[in-house]
Amino acid sequence: MKILFHPDFYRVYTSDPAAAPGRMESIIDAVSSHYELTEPAPATEEQIAAVHTASHIEHVKEWGLYDIAALAAGGAIQAASWGLQEPCFGLIRPPGHHASADTSWGFCYFNNMAIALENLKREKRIRRAFVLDIDLHFGDGTVNIFKGGTYVQIFNGSHNARKGYVKEIEQALEEQQSDIIGISAGFDNHKDDWGGVLETDDYVTIGRMVMERCKGEQCGYFAILEGGYNHQVLGKNVLALLQGMEGKE
Repeated sequence: MKILFHPDFYRVYTSDPAAAPGRMESIIDAVSSHYELTEPAPATEEQIAAVHTASHIEHVKEWGLYDIAALAAGGAIQAASWGLQEPCFGLIRPPGHHASADTSWGFCYFNNMAIALENLKREKRIRRAFVLDIDLHFGDGTVNIFKGGTYVQIFNGSHNARKGYVKEIEQALEEQQSDIIGISAGFDNHKDDWGGVLETDDYVTIGRMVMERCKGEQCGYFAILEGGYNHQVLGKNVLALLQGMEGKE
């Protein structure tokens, strides 16, 4: 499995928790000895504009966050592209699932997942996609962008008990049929993070369920980073998901 990562993601670009110093370092420390790291290129403005309005793009530029947000979107695009052939993880920030076409909040600026899937669709490489959002917070931006559309199905985990959460994901995966599954991989629902629900082993289980579903359906799959704020456990939780995506225990 390859990981998309750029040294610019170490930057503290705002004062919010998604840009806190040490966040990306905690993940790199856990995964870099296991996986190959590859630097992504930024998304083009044309790729971003396929999802976001011109006024929103201009706002992000005015905030001084366009370059880092475009680089994150580019990482998501590459992760999705590689994901059609082999599992891939976009270790990117800023996150994206709270970004709608013309607004954003929750530490997000451009919707990385939506940009990546729309790029595959426009290149005629997929017909249908499934988004599994395992972040603590509802991915309203992704839902807003794709509502009324026909090619993206979205599932946001919501159960507040560990076993129930994993079970509802299992059921959602059983019902989906797609050419690619994209995981909006937030880790803030861990027992030692804001949500307090999941164990580290649950991320292995979730990753393996996606792998097994895609193996059976012959679809691609990838994941991109969303939330996760306890640096003491974040790295091992990311590693757990990646190992599950590879079918490891």
